[in-house]
Amino acid sequence: MNMNTPGDFEIDDIRHQLHELQIEHRDLDQVIAHLTEHPPPDDLLVRRLKKRKLALKDRILLLEAMLVPDIPA
Repeated sequence: MNMNTPGDFEIDDIRHQLHELQIEHRDLDQVIAHLTEHPPPDDLLVRRLKKRKLALKDRILLLEAMLVPDIPA
């Protein structure tokens, strides 16, 4: 096994993490949409949720990249 390639256990763990993050990302999207339609007295919560959603998206992209095998040059 290539040292840069995750093993089966690691791949399963990455897929599990990815799935959990995708669920949280989708849930945050719904909460943000609801709060946008029914704004709270202070929009700080919405800004924090959007920031968290963006951080989740970055982590999701990183995990997805880890699942794609390296393409030989």
